[in-house]
Amino acid sequence: MKIVVAEKISGTAVAQLQEPGWTVLTADQLDGKLPEHLESADALIVRSAVQADAALLAHAKKLRVIGRAGVGVDNIDLDAATRKGIAVMNTPGANAVAVAEQTIGMMLAMARHLCRADALTHAGKWEKKSLQGTELRGKTLGIIGLGRIGMEVARRARPFGMDLIAHDPFVSVTIAKEQGIRLATLDELYAVADYITLHVGLTPQTAGMINASSIAKMKKGARLVNCARGELVSEADLAEALKSKHLAAAAIDVFAEEPPKNSPLLALENVVLTPHVGGSTHEAQEAVGVQIAQQVKEYLKHGVIQNAVNVPSVSAEEYAEMQPYILLAERLGAFLGQISEGGIEEIAIRYGGHIAERKTELIRNGAIKGILNQALEEKANLVNASAIAEARGLRVQESHKPKSSTGGAGSVLSIFVKSHDEHIVKGAVLHGSLPRLLHVDGIDVEAPLERNLIYMRNRDVPGVIGKVGTILGEESINIADFSLGRRSSDTESGQPREAIAVVHVDGVVPEEVVKKLKAIPAVHTAKAVRLF
Repeated sequence: MKIVVAEKISGTAVAQLQEPGWTVLTADQLDGKLPEHLESADALIVRSAVQADAALLAHAKKLRVIGRAGVGVDNIDLDAATRKGIAVMNTPGANAVAVAEQTIGMMLAMARHLCRADALTHAGKWEKKSLQGTELRGKTLGIIGLGRIGMEVARRARPFGMDLIAHDPFVSVTIAKEQGIRLATLDELYAVADYITLHVGLTPQTAGMINASSIAKMKKGARLVNCARGELVSEADLAEALKSKHLAAAAIDVFAEEPPKNSPLLALENVVLTPHVGGSTHEAQEAVGVQIAQQVKEYLKHGVIQNAVNVPSVSAEEYAEMQPYILLAERLGAFLGQISEGGIEEIAIRYGGHIAERKTELIRNGAIKGILNQALEEKANLVNASAIAEARGLRVQESHKPKSSTGGAGSVLSIFVKSHDEHIVKGAVLHGSLPRLLHVDGIDVEAPLERNLIYMRNRDVPGVIGKVGTILGEESINIADFSLGRRSSDTESGQPREAIAVVHVDGVVPEEVVKKLKAIPAVHTAKAVRLF
């Protein structure tokens, strides 16, 4: 075996890779000849600097695995790796403790004015009175996102005597209760939390989630911590809230622009600012190196794939057949994840037609991935989706009805989710590759599953379509496809039937437009849905 460690990792990690007959080349032994060394390598280990793109991987004649010592895999061409049969692994959670400790440290810094106290004392000033702080004991900590880091924060905050409340639609009440955490809606959390800490990933739904509107819902005098992603926060709106004293303080480790040259937060005294160092500890860096070394070694010796971020081992023929249905499952799941309200408790998937006779693990994981990735910090993928769902206490069920049971119809995929409400969608693949929505909650409505959609439920009365078209036209939003369906009814009540509309549009639908659609008298629900 030949392992190329293209970037510096700890000596302990390198030692983990040593086996009789194995060759381990470290970064200082490559002499700028990485492509040449890669031609005979079985494994490649990188951090974030080396670009494992298609051009580099073209030299990989026998490469079996790429290990990323860290979480992000932006520097690895996953499609190119998958096409070449290369497993790609990362190390999620290895820096969770480091980020959690930074979060607690920032809370303490705000509570006790530690940064200002340090600066004043260094300046020769002794201002004890102005530096009187508050305790964390008895305060309510609101945790947005209960992935690995969010849970680690909770474990560390509890001994301080803090009350824990959290928002995460993809964690069950049972799991949260075991950790002494009360689950709540975002609005409930904003209203009661003395400290709010963010631990969610960046998605279209979470981008800019801390803005003027959400800040206005927060308890006066609350304090905000962001060690997750800078894009979650509107820095301008946060700065205004800090200037007005609606928020007492903030502690920020991540920024939309890094370094933050033009951030309005730089000029404020009631903000603790650090240069994206939440995961930068000696222990965390050691941990990611050792973890990826162990994972790569296990794969090379025993074929065990851990924390893979691309597809598991299947033949090229199997993958080619399943890929359109994996995409269908992901988009149906993403659609469900965005139209559902509250925490999801159960997912049920049914396969009908010839696809029911194939290996469906990848399709199942595609559906789970689509649902979970609407809010998770820890991104689900085709390998880890089921494990993430299990860890969060979500029930996942599957059923198969082969072709003989569908009356000769093509393959149909159905996905059901149970949360505060229940939804079921059905879809199919048309023309060999196009994912198509066929059915929502008992109503047939055929629509493309791509990019930007508007989902609406309304009373089936005249004028709704015209009003929708007028609103979108006034906002210069072009309609690509307008799909309608209405519930069949055997009653003679004379009441309007329930109808569903799925509108495929060109471009992102702003929240202001959604509000206008909701204001149409006959409309019960209107949501913007983004699919990728």
